[in-house]
Amino acid sequence: MSAVSEGPVSGAASGAASGAVPGAGASGSTASPGGAPRGAKAPGTASDKPPARPGAPAVPTVLVLDAPAPAPPPRLGSLTGRARVLHADEETLADRLPEADVLLVWDFLSHAVRHAWPGAGPRPSWVHTASAGVDHLLCPELAASEAVVTNARGIFDEPIAEYVAALVLALAKDLPRTLDLQRERTWRHRESRRVTGTRACVVGSGPIGRAVVRTLKALGIAAVLVGRTARTGVYGPDDLDRLLARADWVVCAAPLTDDTRAMFDERRFGVMQPSACFVNVGRGQLVVEDDLAAALSKRWIAGAALDVFEREPLPADSPLWSAPGLIVSPHMSGDTVGWRDELGAQFVSLFGQWEEGRPLTNVVDKKRGYVPGH
Repeated sequence: MSAVSEGPVSGAASGAASGAVPGAGASGSTASPGGAPRGAKAPGTASDKPPARPGAPAVPTVLVLDAPAPAPPPRLGSLTGRARVLHADEETLADRLPEADVLLVWDFLSHAVRHAWPGAGPRPSWVHTASAGVDHLLCPELAASEAVVTNARGIFDEPIAEYVAALVLALAKDLPRTLDLQRERTWRHRESRRVTGTRACVVGSGPIGRAVVRTLKALGIAAVLVGRTARTGVYGPDDLDRLLARADWVVCAAPLTDDTRAMFDERRFGVMQPSACFVNVGRGQLVVEDDLAAALSKRWIAGAALDVFEREPLPADSPLWSAPGLIVSPHMSGDTVGWRDELGAQFVSLFGQWEEGRPLTNVVDKKRGYVPGH
């Protein structure tokens, strides 16, 4: 998944009015692993651990929300003897959730946690999602609980940055049209754009956004970063429109929050220069898709590439498939060979921290909807 995402407690408020873009922070952000709603005291020190329930097994129970076939389950063999591993799908999650001390959301596209969490019975003290974004699982009840939420921060940064660079080069060199002409057996010479010396505005200052900036700079692109607040090396929301107006490449890598939902709308596309191209590897709901399609049709901007969409899979009758100058990819920007193994290994590592009572890394601020930091 791509997920790109850095990713809230979502709501209806549009970021288009405020322009707010969340920042994110260092992958070393930590929090105590306690916080079970089963009567455990609120976490305060690294040694806090949630108590076992009366009659519970000697080892904790890890419940895995499995992804649909053909996606393989996580490789958790190293937890043998350390945890009892149960599995659930969207239909059985609500019934099995009270048994769990830990919930691993392997199906990071599912909204089942949002629906199951408000039910009756005990809830896990720790929820880990195998994705950068957490908008698919955070509901008000989970946000208000003492459960700790962690994400897959650090797995997707470089792969997504590489994918963004590939999209920028493909748009600059008109590769989609070249492939179309090849299929037509048509020889048509054209001129393409150079990327060296152009400007990029990357929206979303978490580790994915920072990796995108580093990669684009390696191509000779002057890239700037926009986050939720202005700080050293990061512009704030008040600077966004000014930077959009100067950018040749606009890359959205922000998490989905109340402030960022629908932030790229008709007005924002109108701010961009006609030669600009837009790339979204954040969340589909960050973009008003009809406004983007209209901006491309009216040639307000030169092109776009979307790896995430409001509805996934993208419906066959969506006008985005035929929007001029648009590259559509199926939420794959962070999915490289072996990525699922990396996600499983990351969870096992975090489980080691949890079972030893050490602070967990990648802890999500449930009010903000992402891992806070620099």
